[in-house]
This record gives sequence, structure tokens and C-alpha cells, in this order.
Amino acid sequence: MRESQHHPFRAELGATLRLAGPLALANMLQMAVFAIDVIFVARLGQESLAASSLAVAIVAVVMMGLNGVTGAVAPLIAAEIGRRRNSIREVRRSVRMALWLALALGVGAVGVCFLGETIMLATGQDPHVVALSGSFIRVVSLALVPMAVANVLRTFVSALGRPVFATMITALAILVNALGNYALVFGNFGAPALGLNGSATASVITACVTVLAYILAIRGDRQLRRFHIFGRWWRPEWNRLRQMLGLGLPISATLIAEGGLFSGAAFLMGRVGETELAAHTVALQIAAFAFQVPYGIGQAATIRVGYHYGAGNKSAIGHAGWAAIVIGLAFVGVSALAMLLFPKAIISAYVDVSAPENAAMVILAMQYLFIAAVFQLTDGLQAVVAGALRGIQDTRIPAVIAVLGYWAAGFATSVALGLFTPLRGVGVWIGLAVGLTVAAILLLARWHWRGRFRLVPESVVQPVSAPVIHAVIA
Repeated sequence: MRESQHHPFRAELGATLRLAGPLALANMLQMAVFAIDVIFVARLGQESLAASSLAVAIVAVVMMGLNGVTGAVAPLIAAEIGRRRNSIREVRRSVRMALWLALALGVGAVGVCFLGETIMLATGQDPHVVALSGSFIRVVSLALVPMAVANVLRTFVSALGRPVFATMITALAILVNALGNYALVFGNFGAPALGLNGSATASVITACVTVLAYILAIRGDRQLRRFHIFGRWWRPEWNRLRQMLGLGLPISATLIAEGGLFSGAAFLMGRVGETELAAHTVALQIAAFAFQVPYGIGQAATIRVGYHYGAGNKSAIGHAGWAAIVIGLAFVGVSALAMLLFPKAIISAYVDVSAPENAAMVILAMQYLFIAAVFQLTDGLQAVVAGALRGIQDTRIPAVIAVLGYWAAGFATSVALGLFTPLRGVGVWIGLAVGLTVAAILLLARWHWRGRFRLVPESVVQPVSAPVIHAVIA
């Protein structure tokens, strides 16, 4: 589809929506995959839910680190397509090196997770809960390698104009995970009743099925098959690998800083109390579910901005970034309103709000959800702006901003208010809001003054039509 020459901003709004829609839906479906685990584990009791949340807190941070490094393939692919210079070969090289990183770093990530029980004990968690959590994390960490590979393949199909594949495959993952949990947690379909470890096993199976589905989708699509991304997989491209690490390691640091903030909050909640930790887990699931839409918009911004960055089109870079920001703010406004107006109804999707044994947890979860509604705007804004900055391959300073915002401002506030004031869990969540707000303001300032910081090309080059480019912008 040819972009309008008279309304470039309107054209970018349309192009970003077409790309972000399937990505955001896929992200939300992915959260549904994780939510299934929470729903089944919650039926085992608050102790099991607390144990799984501690394990997931570690696994999630490690997974974010993996996705950050391998996710650098997105701006590289987009820029290569925008330049139109040997795009098929260059895209193949980028994807191949990203797969190398997914495999190598994924194995290392599993090793880190095997130390999870030691990490939990070092942070002062309940030893009985840690014992349950340690067994769970050793099983669920085996899903890290296939999940990292799936992230690379998802980025590839999305950047090449097939984001709907990500949506369809994630929908399949929901079905697989639900059946796996139903069978392995409670012993249905003749399977053994593994309890908490059954949910972890279901996650591993789901991750492997997801990778297989992406491989079949890529091989079955004419547009994607022509890139031969699995050809000569043993051949190294050292320059591309170094370039990917140069972009990806700061992205990884950014995601770890953000994920670490929320995982650190889970550990703080573990020290505050088991009920507070369970309430935190439920409220965070809801906030994270809503976050998937602006995160998907940020992913689309990386691709759209990256395409124009590769083409050297300075004005189009601005249009693409601001279009994504407008779309992101519009959505988070709606999600924040829903959390403010219907908190109990939303929480009921995860736990039985009428059960007397859940009464205290539900009250706390509602309080936390109120704060989550307040920081929806800044959380969504920082996600979209960070995506736009990645599109212009600006990742190092945003990583510094993330560490300062999330930890120097956010986590420090959570510790102070959560452990040393009567606010307890509410104080921890106020700290989350502070960290996200500081990061959002600093990132937005950097995007606004991107020209002053010389982050974008000075000249404007209009790209020439090409089939693969239309696949990206359509």
C-alpha cells in the first residue's frame, strides 16, 4: 500500500496500527499463556502461588535479558529492508546470528535459573516456600532456550509483514498450555498429577510446540521461505554478531532493569508477607496483561522507525515515532479507566473473590490495582518511546536511563516505603510508579531532542518501491 504523500502522519498512524494490532494481540495472548499457569497454580493454594511467583520472578528477568539481546535483530532487519541493499542476504545473516545467540545464551540462562533456590534464600524468603519454588524453577527454566528461539522467529515474521503469524501461533500456545496444565497439574487424561511441577512441565512443552509452529509457518509461506533463514546455519557472521551484541546488550540491560524492578518488588513482597505476595502476583498479572498492548506498539515503532532510519528519511522517522506514541497513549488511557472502575471484576478472572480465605488478598490486590491504573500512562509511554529509540539504534543511553529510573528512583522508593513505613505493599507499588514515571520522562525527552543528540540522519532519502518493503509497510 502506497503511503499518502499529503498526510504522512495519518499514513504512519494506519501503518503502525496494522503492524501493532497483531503484535499487541499476540503479546496479550502470550500473557494469557502465563495467566493459565497462575489460574491453575492458584487452585493449589496460596503457598504454591507464592512459590511459583518467586520462581517466575527470576525466570522472567532472565528471559527479558535473552529477548533484549536477540531482539536487536528487529531494528537491524528493518534498517536493512529500508536500505534495500542485498536485503535478503543481510536479513538472513541477522536472523542466523540471532538464533546463534538464542541458543548459546539460552543455555547459560538455564544455568543461572538452576541457582534460583540459592538466590531466593539469600534474599530472606521463607525456606518452605523456597523449597517448593526451587523444584519448580529447575523444570520451567528448560523452556528458556525454545522461548528465546521463538522470540527471534517471531521478530522475523513480524518485520517481514506477517505479524498475524505471531498471533495465530500464540493462540495455539494457549490451547497447548491449558491442556498441559489440566493434564499434568491435577492428573487428568491419565497423566500423573505433578502439582506445581506439572505447570512447569506444561510450559516447557508449550515453548517447544511454539518453535515448531514458527518453523512450519516460515517454511509454508512463500515470502518468508525465500529468505532461507535456516540455510547454512553453521556459517558465522562475526561482524553481524558483534553489531547485534552492541545493540542488544544495552536493550537487554534495559529490559532486565525493568523486569528486575518488578521481580525485586516480588521479593520485597515476600518479606512483607505471604498474602501480600499473592495479591501482588495477581495485580501484577493484570497490569502486565494491559501493558502488552503498548509493548506491542513499541515493537511496531521499532520496525517502522527502523525502516525509515535505514532509508535515511528523517521526517518519516519522526512521523513513525509520534504516531506510535499517540496510539499508545490512547490505549493506556482506556485500560487505566477500566482498572479504576472495575477492579474487583477484573481480579475475579484470576481468583475466586467470594471465597472467605481470599478476602484479605483481594482487598490488597484492589489497592495495588488502583496504583497500577495511575502508572498505566507512564508505563505505556516509556515502552513505546523505548521502541522508537531502538528503531534509530539508540540503545546505550536508554539503558542508563532505565537503570537510574527503575532502580535509583523506583526500587529505592519501594524499599523505603515498603519495608520502613506502615504502607507495606502499597509503598512497594508506589515505588514502581515512581520508577516508571522517571524513566518515561527521560526517554521522552531524548526522543523529542533526537536531532539535537544527532541520533537521526541529516539528509532525507526517499525509498524506492520494492516488494519486500511493501510487505513491511502494508
